[in-house]
Amino acid sequence: MTATTSTRGTLLLLGGASLALTLAALALHVPGADTVGTDLRHNLFVALLGVAAAVYLLAVGLVVRRPAATGSVLVVLGVAIAMRLVVLIPQPFLSSDVYRYVWDGRVQVAGINPFRYMPADPALQSLRDDAIYPNINRADTARTIYPPAAQLVFQAVARISPTVVAMKLAMVAFEALACWAMLRVLALARLPGERVLIYAWNPGAVWAFAGNGHVDAIAIGLLAVAFLLRVQRRDTWVGVAFGAAVLVKFLPAAVAPALWRPPPWPPGWPWEWKHAAWRMPLVALATIVALYALYGSVGWHVLGYLPGYFGEEDLSQGPGIWLLGWIALVQPVTPLMAEIYAAIVLACLAALGAWIAFRPRPQLDTPQLDARRICADAAILAAALTVAISPHYPWYFVWLALPCCVFASWTIIWIAVAPVLLYINPFHDQFIWPSVVYLPAAALLAREWWQSAARRSLAGIKATQGSS
Repeated sequence: MTATTSTRGTLLLLGGASLALTLAALALHVPGADTVGTDLRHNLFVALLGVAAAVYLLAVGLVVRRPAATGSVLVVLGVAIAMRLVVLIPQPFLSSDVYRYVWDGRVQVAGINPFRYMPADPALQSLRDDAIYPNINRADTARTIYPPAAQLVFQAVARISPTVVAMKLAMVAFEALACWAMLRVLALARLPGERVLIYAWNPGAVWAFAGNGHVDAIAIGLLAVAFLLRVQRRDTWVGVAFGAAVLVKFLPAAVAPALWRPPPWPPGWPWEWKHAAWRMPLVALATIVALYALYGSVGWHVLGYLPGYFGEEDLSQGPGIWLLGWIALVQPVTPLMAEIYAAIVLACLAALGAWIAFRPRPQLDTPQLDARRICADAAILAAALTVAISPHYPWYFVWLALPCCVFASWTIIWIAVAPVLLYINPFHDQFIWPSVVYLPAAALLAREWWQSAARRSLAGIKATQGSS
């Protein structure tokens, strides 16, 4: 048996295990319930997701370290599709957000700006039904939070079929777009196509998008397209795709420095505005302004519930942030502490972004090197932001797996999948249980840094010996 045949067989075995675990987790759901069911079922469900994450990590190790096998990409895509089909039709039971998406789409089809009214407003009485409206969260306390690019997708889906299944199917379609784009990027980076598994088999993605229809899938699809267009150096279209991605979830804004193609170094750098490098940020900004203008008739209400969301999630006051959680164990976190933390984080992210954007590039920059550097930079920026804000919800982490298809950092891959454990919180705090995600990530980061330092040291020794 050849090594590639063995790899394909092992991949099939791991794929079968992933599919079986998805079916077993779904079987724990009590039909008709808007949660998994009892506390015991909920705990068993998360335990199965933990096992699925372990199987996923084994599969990632296989495609990263073993030789590419003929037909492996088809195995990867086939398993990814099968896992999503299993959870596509049943009702969502880990989140009710998708009902708001369907509602916002229905409101727009009726010719009403979705940012104008809360769902419970009497003006929308005629749009209420027994399937969608009763399941909308914050129906009588918040306007929609979802930005204009997401709203355009909601409207398009509602015009075809204003149902939960249709909305979930749309999210899976954006996942398919992401996988297609990353397969192209992998080919340009001269890496095996089966590495798309790093995104496609992530159990967090399966349950977040096919299972619960979260809007993040739209941003992931658009961001993957932006990666591809950037490698192809189509700066104008990079700006369009990136600007639209930002107005789905906002978080992708962090990777802007990775997508920027700086102008050549002196003479004239960086003030040669005629250079193509300035197209991407200017077009992205124009795209954002144009999308907001579509819904601008409501004025500042176009921001929706976004300002209130930060307070609700304890992000503006500090206790919701993992790095401040240890303080909250012994004394209350004050707004001043949160402000100092926010200032430090912003300064660090700005410094990291500036270094990535402005550091010198090699003069002979091939698509292969470009693809690898873009994805590495994007993964680092995305992970830095996500860890800094430490979201409470597992689906906020899934997008980190996308650039890891090319830049296979075990630290970031861990952060992309381990948050499936956050579907429960047995300690009911924001520090102890989330530590099962962040502390192993810190250990993995130290290990990767040490290995990188060792490689640089060895390369320096060889270079010194070669010149002597």
